[in-house]
Amino acid sequence: MPIMGRTEKIASIIEKRLPLANKIETVRANFQSLGNRLRQLQQTRDRLFTQELDPNITRRLEEINFDLIFRSLDRVSKKLDTLKERFSRPTLNIGVVGLMGQGKSTLLKSLSGLSDNEIPALEGGACTAVRSTIENKLGETTARVTLHSETTFLKEVIYPYYDELGLDDKPANIEDFANKKFSQIVPSSATDEKMYAHLREDYHFNLKKYRNLLQSSTPKTYPVKTEEIPDYVMQRRDEDDRLTSFQHLAVRQVKIYCPFQNSDVGKISLVDIPGLGDSRLGDEKLMLKTLGEEVDIVLFIKRPDPLRYQWQPIDTLLYDTAASALNNLPRRSFIILNHSRRTNNLKGCETLQKNLDTMRVIDCFVADCSKTEEVIEVFDRVLDYLASNIESVDRQYLSLFQEEVMQVKAQVDAEIDKSRRAFGVVVEEDKISPLFVPLFNQFRKDITKGLTQLLEQLRQQRHEEDIDFKHQIKNAIVTCRQDRGLPSIEEIEERNFEVGGYDIAYGIYLNEVRSHLSQHFLSLDRGLKRSLERVKSQVAEVLIREGRLGGLTEVRGAEFLRAIASVIPEELIPEQPSKIKFGFEILADFELSYRGFIQHRIRRHLDILTPNEAASLKLSQSPNASQVLECLHTAHSEAIYRCENALEDLLNEPSQAAFAIVEEFIDRVLRAAGVEDEWRIFLDRTRSQIWSEFQDLDRLRTIQKEWLESVDRLATANQSSYLQFFYS
Repeated sequence: MPIMGRTEKIASIIEKRLPLANKIETVRANFQSLGNRLRQLQQTRDRLFTQELDPNITRRLEEINFDLIFRSLDRVSKKLDTLKERFSRPTLNIGVVGLMGQGKSTLLKSLSGLSDNEIPALEGGACTAVRSTIENKLGETTARVTLHSETTFLKEVIYPYYDELGLDDKPANIEDFANKKFSQIVPSSATDEKMYAHLREDYHFNLKKYRNLLQSSTPKTYPVKTEEIPDYVMQRRDEDDRLTSFQHLAVRQVKIYCPFQNSDVGKISLVDIPGLGDSRLGDEKLMLKTLGEEVDIVLFIKRPDPLRYQWQPIDTLLYDTAASALNNLPRRSFIILNHSRRTNNLKGCETLQKNLDTMRVIDCFVADCSKTEEVIEVFDRVLDYLASNIESVDRQYLSLFQEEVMQVKAQVDAEIDKSRRAFGVVVEEDKISPLFVPLFNQFRKDITKGLTQLLEQLRQQRHEEDIDFKHQIKNAIVTCRQDRGLPSIEEIEERNFEVGGYDIAYGIYLNEVRSHLSQHFLSLDRGLKRSLERVKSQVAEVLIREGRLGGLTEVRGAEFLRAIASVIPEELIPEQPSKIKFGFEILADFELSYRGFIQHRIRRHLDILTPNEAASLKLSQSPNASQVLECLHTAHSEAIYRCENALEDLLNEPSQAAFAIVEEFIDRVLRAAGVEDEWRIFLDRTRSQIWSEFQDLDRLRTIQKEWLESVDRLATANQSSYLQFFYS
């Protein structure tokens, strides 16, 4: 197998990072889901606080520390965003860090071959004003500038001043910032006063000179000519330290693409971090952000003083600042001591190289940053280290971060455990409470007694005339006699001429009178219905009063039976149709009707009004209208008489039917084999609707069930498999 060159090795490392970036994104999405589940649980708890709960339950709910977890989730989520950015990059990045005036820009020029035009390095104050990335790429030098949007400008540039200075009333938008009134004095330290001066004088007073560059919606990136780069990256000031250039104030980032001086570099970028010591606020924050998100290896640049050469507190502070942003800095950093032949500081370089104080780095080099060959020699050694070690450094970094993720998981697990114990002992639905047994036994006793007493009452009444039915019969007979439907003499004579004979007219009138008479008996349906509804209501009253089933529905009267039938499941015992449901349906559906119960019994008594059947009321050989009317009247009266007598024999039939159906109902719901088990199951399911003793208990059980379901959803989202992006 051929030996892999450095360029190929770096490309392979970048390729291996991409699947890990996808896994990090999955974990980040799972963290977001975890936060959503946690928020839902918190909302559930807040709703519970509005209900009457046992004080001990309330206290345990209050002890769940949601705020602590939310802070941890937010902190780790931001780190996950940074991780994703790091491992999604198409290059390995080397950050160049140094205090102002140490030769950082000179080093970058020597490595990249760029000039002062692209990387300014001038005498005086700091001149590089924005973060620049220089990427190794074949071809002509090109550049792209990313300009702030109004939103990112306020959030990333202006708001940090307000935070650091403790200023209230942050500007809501760029127009608000333009109209702000700034006082001349800010009470605080000299550093704060300097910081306030730059907010006021650089950014506020000069806003109109760069505001046109700020984008209205989102930051945008534009290509620029190489000769235009200084306009975007340099800050120029006059002798009074007043800005004379302003475009850089609107720049978020500059990227430059050019071929590096040494050929075997590969996909490498140099990240130029503005030098500390600049007066603009945010240098340190910018450095931390850049190191955390974009840098794999750090080059610290220092140019020792030729006379007083020693490590200064500001050097170690710079190192510590970088270490706070970039994990495992000793395995990620080099120091380059800038040997200036002009100032002859070689002895200072060698002395500092031998004594690194408390700073731990991979290696410390002495090189003249203005000499391309010396810088390339150092850079080659850095690249060799990067190609050989960055995978193991990444692995170590991810292992440590995985531990941090799992610490958050452990925090969530601890609060989940508190949440599960908040309600104390769980009341399981499939266990019958000891309270249920005596209540059920009393139900059986009361309902059996009540229905048995009603049945006995109906038994004694089953041979008695039904009052409702008798009253309806009386009304029907009166109506039959009052509304006879007989024709007049004139109508009979007219019909005679119409049909061609009195005998034919007589036959027609018999059918018409019979039809008119029979319709009056249809009203008997109302009496029968009232009779049966009265009995059904009596049964319902026993079930409501003795059985306490009224809480299952608001319906009362006869319809109560149908309502109860509808709430009883088809099967209370698996694979067995419910017997008590069937019993309620039988009684609810039972009807007494005129057509089914009476009509066939009285139709034969109407035969006297049927042609060819009324033999005793035939017309004479020479009939007339009076004879026809007399025969019709006689037949109509006889039919009513016969029907009335027949109906009187049926007056106790509704009572007998009522007794029979109620006895059938009792057999089905109380006496059939297995119905006691069905009642036990059904009443246990509906006990809080029947007995007040169970209402508070079941309310608490319902609340507890909802709570534990939310806890379970949180526990599912907090599984280790969802939070691992790196496997040891």
